[in-house]
Amino acid sequence: MVFRFFDSFFLLFLLFFIRFASLQAFTGTYGINYGRLADNIPSPDEVVTLLRAAKIRNVRIYDADHSVLKAFSGTGLEIVIGVTNGQLQNMSSSADNALNWVKENVQPFLPETRIRGIAIGNEVLGGSNNALWGVLLDAAKNIYNATKKLHIDKLIQITTSNSYAVFQDSYPPSSCKFTDNVKQYMKPLLEFFQQIGSPFCLNAYPSLTYAGDPEHININYALFQPNKGVYDPKFKLHYDNLLDAQIDAAYAALEDAGFHKMEIIVTETGWASAGDPSEVGANITNARTYNYNLRKRLAKKKGTPHRPKNVLKAYIFAIFNEDSKDGPTSERNYGLFKADGSISYNIGFHGLNAGDSSHLSIKVS
Repeated sequence: MVFRFFDSFFLLFLLFFIRFASLQAFTGTYGINYGRLADNIPSPDEVVTLLRAAKIRNVRIYDADHSVLKAFSGTGLEIVIGVTNGQLQNMSSSADNALNWVKENVQPFLPETRIRGIAIGNEVLGGSNNALWGVLLDAAKNIYNATKKLHIDKLIQITTSNSYAVFQDSYPPSSCKFTDNVKQYMKPLLEFFQQIGSPFCLNAYPSLTYAGDPEHININYALFQPNKGVYDPKFKLHYDNLLDAQIDAAYAALEDAGFHKMEIIVTETGWASAGDPSEVGANITNARTYNYNLRKRLAKKKGTPHRPKNVLKAYIFAIFNEDSKDGPTSERNYGLFKADGSISYNIGFHGLNAGDSSHLSIKVS
């Protein structure tokens, strides 16, 4: 009888925890991506120290690394983990595979580690691996059904992040639509996300848009600096920064597809502090300006011109410079912090080293 009492008590506690925790999927408006494609970055325990000192509560990783999940246990940090693109075929092919994945990578760490979401792949639709486009939805459904079977679906939000490659005609924002080749995969995915209450997750990089057309895009428009802005005649709205315009373009595409109430969360945005000669604007001055002004923008807790009531939430890319990443130089220089834990540039954070004191102050409640 005693064991039954404690079993019942624990079940009631877990159900209460899940019901309460589901209301806290994103604390505040500011989060960060914790990429680990590097051989020289601080340990997960040191990362916890860094994040708590910076008062950053929301974190995304791109896998389900157990050393990270253990380090985050009992810290109060809220984490979104990932099913990698390489695992999508396996997750889509079998409900048992998805259930076993959740049992191994999610269930054992709850509730001490606050796993708040599972991202199903990253930038799949519109990406170069067309074979994954058709399996994304089934992978998402199988992972969701696994969380439901384990009674943690109210705690764990299922999403996938999209790049700007899924859109066409994004200027002005009101003209944006999903590309024709993506639509057949995107619409059923959005229908599923609408059913389970998931947001549309967007990776938005004004830096890349600027670099693609620096002759016609004002650098100050991309950096949240004073500029004349852009007017959208259909929306009848004025935009003073490129990020807001990119987000409202995504809202326009959602509306065109019939999804008028879906929220957008920015799952990646940032600016590289170094780049190749061909990567226009990738330098430490612009990176500092963008990330400092972005932090101020998010602290205001306001929406975009087209969706003023939808408070903008964004995950910054990224915590560290990642020296093992392939591609152009910029890919290895998005970090707010260097590999030794010191700040890359001053936007108001402290590094792991005592000497990295900050003289900037941003009020973020």
